[in-house]
Amino acid sequence: MQFEFATVPRILFGLGKVNSIGTLASEFGTRAFIVSGVPKTLSDRLIELLEARDITCSIVKINQEPTIELLYRLVDLTRQYSPDLIIGFGGGSALDSSKATAALLSNPGEVTDYLEIIGLNKPLTNPSLPLIAIPTTSGTGSEVTKNAVLSSLQHLVKVSLRSPYLFPKIALVDPVLTLSVPPPITAFTGLDALTQLIEPYTCNDPNPLTDALCLEGIQRVARSLFQAYDDGSSLQAREDMSLASLFSGLALANARLGAVHGLAGPIGGEIPAVHGAICACLLPYVMEVNLDALLEKAPRHPVLDRFNTIGKILSGDPTATANAGLHWIRNFCRHANIPQLSVYGLSETQFDKILENADKASSMKGNPITLSDHDLRSILQKAL
Repeated sequence: MQFEFATVPRILFGLGKVNSIGTLASEFGTRAFIVSGVPKTLSDRLIELLEARDITCSIVKINQEPTIELLYRLVDLTRQYSPDLIIGFGGGSALDSSKATAALLSNPGEVTDYLEIIGLNKPLTNPSLPLIAIPTTSGTGSEVTKNAVLSSLQHLVKVSLRSPYLFPKIALVDPVLTLSVPPPITAFTGLDALTQLIEPYTCNDPNPLTDALCLEGIQRVARSLFQAYDDGSSLQAREDMSLASLFSGLALANARLGAVHGLAGPIGGEIPAVHGAICACLLPYVMEVNLDALLEKAPRHPVLDRFNTIGKILSGDPTATANAGLHWIRNFCRHANIPQLSVYGLSETQFDKILENADKASSMKGNPITLSDHDLRSILQKAL
C-alpha cells in the first residue's frame, strides 16, 4: 500500500474561531486583500477584527462563480493594492477565486497556461501569495483543496486550476458563519459535501486516511443534513455539516472523485446553475447507474461493499444495503425540492458536447467502473 496525504499547514475549527482572524493574519503582514462572497454585515465584522490588529484592508465583493475573466480582474485589483496576504471569505466561489488569484499573482503567463482541458495544463512553479480561507457555507471544502474551478465563457466549460501551491496557508472553519445560509443553499452545499465524501470513498484509488474521513463525514451528514435544512439555527447541525464539508475537501484533495464531478464541470459550462445544484441533482442518478453497472459487469467488485456501508450509515440500519443509501439521498432530494437540470435550460442537444468534455475530465477517471456512453447519457436523461 502506498499513498500520500497533503493538506494546508493549519486548520482551525470551532464556534467563534473567526474572532482570531486578526492574530492569524498579522503573521503574514499588515495589508489584506479580501475576496468576499458574503453580505456586507459579515464582511464589515471581518474588517473590524482585522483593523483591530492594525491590518489595513481592501475588499472586493463577488456575486458569481469564478470565471477566467473575473480572475484577470481580481489579479489586476490585487496587484494595484500590493497586499501581504489574501483572505477568501464566503462559499466555494469566493474561496476558489481567492486561491486562483493568489496563485496567478506569483506565476507568469496566462491562466490558460495552467488549466486542464482547454489550456496547456502546465504546473505552477512558484508558491502563491499567503492565503487564509474562511468558508461560510458547508459544501465545497475548498478551504483545504488544491484546486480552483473556473468557468470559461469562451469554451462554455468549467475546468480546474490544480496545484499543491493552491493550498491556503490557513483554513479557518467557524460553523457560526453558516447560520444564515438559506435552506436551498444548505441543501445544495450539503449534497455537494456528501458527493465529495461518497466519491473518494468509492473511487478507484482510495486510501485508509481518506476512508476514515469519508466515513466520519457521511455519519455527520446522515445525522444532520435534514436538520440543517429544516432548522438552520441549529448549531449542532451546522457544526456537523461544517465538519462534513471540511472532511470532504480533505478527502477529494487526497483521493479521487467520480462521475458526478466528471459530468458536473462540463454541465456547469453549459447552463447557469451553481456547482452544488448540479451535483445535488446528479448524485442519485450517478449512484444508481454505477450500482447497476457494477452489478451487471463486476458483481464481485469490492466497491459494492463500500456502497453497502454507505447504505448502512445513511439509513441507520446495520442490515441495509446500497439501495437504502440511494433511497435516503432520493428522499432528501424530494424533501429539499432539488430541481432537475432542465429548470436551468439543459437540453438533449447539449449532451454530445458535455460527454466529450466529461471524457477529458480528471474526475471521471476516478469512477469505480468505466461507464459507457449509454450509461452517461442515461444519467443526463434522468437529470433533465
